[in-house]
Amino acid sequence: MAVTPFSASLQDLDLDPAFAMHRGGKLEIRSTVPVRDADDLSLAYTPGVARVCTAIAEQPDLVNDYTWVSNVVAVVSDGTAVLGLGDIGPAAAMPVMEGKALLFKQFAGVDAVPVCLDCTDVDALVETVARLAPSFGGINLEDISAPRCFEVEDRLRELLDIPVFHDDQHGTAIVVLAALQNAARLTGRALGDLRAVVAGAGASGVAVTNILVNAGIGDIAVSDSKGLIHQGRDGLNPVKQVLASRTNRAGLTGSTEEALTGADVFIGLSGSTLAESAVESMGRDPIVFALSNPTPEIHPEVARRHATVVATGRSDFPNQINNVLAFPGVFRGALDVRASAITENMKVAAAHALADVVGGDLSPEYVIPSPFDARVAPAVIAAVAAQARQDGVARK
Repeated sequence: MAVTPFSASLQDLDLDPAFAMHRGGKLEIRSTVPVRDADDLSLAYTPGVARVCTAIAEQPDLVNDYTWVSNVVAVVSDGTAVLGLGDIGPAAAMPVMEGKALLFKQFAGVDAVPVCLDCTDVDALVETVARLAPSFGGINLEDISAPRCFEVEDRLRELLDIPVFHDDQHGTAIVVLAALQNAARLTGRALGDLRAVVAGAGASGVAVTNILVNAGIGDIAVSDSKGLIHQGRDGLNPVKQVLASRTNRAGLTGSTEEALTGADVFIGLSGSTLAESAVESMGRDPIVFALSNPTPEIHPEVARRHATVVATGRSDFPNQINNVLAFPGVFRGALDVRASAITENMKVAAAHALADVVGGDLSPEYVIPSPFDARVAPAVIAAVAAQARQDGVARK
C-alpha cells in the first residue's frame, strides 16, 4: 500500500492531536532505585554491582531475580506488515511498537522495549532476535508479514526458553475465540454446533482458524484471494496445505460468499468486502465478525439487519475485537511463573477467562468486554499462570 508523502511543517503536523501525542515518543526509562549519594552509587554500580554479576555468572537463573529481565518483553518488528499500511519499514513501524509497549505497561504492568529491525530475511531475523533474547523475559513479534511470520515464530520458539508470541496471530485468535464462545452461548449453541467461514489466510486468519479447530468448532472453511482452501487445490504454500488438511470437511469450493449460504459464522480478516446478500443467506441467528480495520468487510449497521451478533475491530462500534484484551495479560501471567513458552492451552485458557468476564451481562452488543474493564487483565493473568503450571512450563 502506497504511503502518502507528508510535506507539512512540523508546526502544522503538531496541530493534529495524533502527531502532538507522539512528539518525542510515547516512552521513557525511569530508575527503580535512588542514587542519592556515593553509597547508593557504589551499590547500584561499581563496586557493588560486581558481586551481583559474579553471582549470576555462577547461577544464571539469578538474572531473573536481580535484573529487570523477568519483567521485560521485546516488541520486535521488521516493519513489513504494519497495521493496514503494509511494508513501510522499521523506522515507520516504531510508533506502533512504542504504542504496543505502552499498552503492555498500561494494562498489565509489563515493561516492554520496541525493537525495530532493519532486516527482513528470515534467517537474519531469527538470528538477531535470538542474540538479543538474553536481555528479555519474552518476545512479542509484531507486524511481520505472512508467511514469513510463521517460520520466524516457530524457529524462535525452538531456539529460546522464554515465551515467544506473534500477537497478530495469537492475540487476535484468543479474543475471537472468547467472543465467539459468548456469541454461541447467546444464540443457544455450542462451538461444536457452528459452521464458520473465515475470509483471509494471513497470519491472523490462520491463527484464528487453528484456535477454533482446537477448541472444537463444528466445521470451518478458509478463503484467500483465490477462493476457498481445500485439499487438492493447486498452488498452496506449506501453511495453507496444513490448513487444508485441518479444515473444510464439507469440501466446499468457490467463493467466500458461496460458502456462507447456510453458515453460522463469518469472520473477516482479509480487507475484502462482503455483500449484504451473503449475510442474508446465512443460517439462523448468524454471527458476523467483520474485523478488517479501519474498514470492516461489511458495515456493522448493514450486517445487523440480518445478523444476531456483529463484532468489528473498531472502538466506535460494540463488540470490539481488540488484541489488547489478550497480550498484556498473557505475558504478565507467563512472566509471573517464568514460563518457558506460551502453550496452546494457555491461549485457550486466556480466551475462556475473557469470555467469563462478560458473565450474565451477555447481550448482542456485549459478547466481549472492554479493554478498560478492570477485571480483564487479572482474569487473563490468573488463567494463563494456572495453565502454565498445569502444562509443566512454569518455572516458579
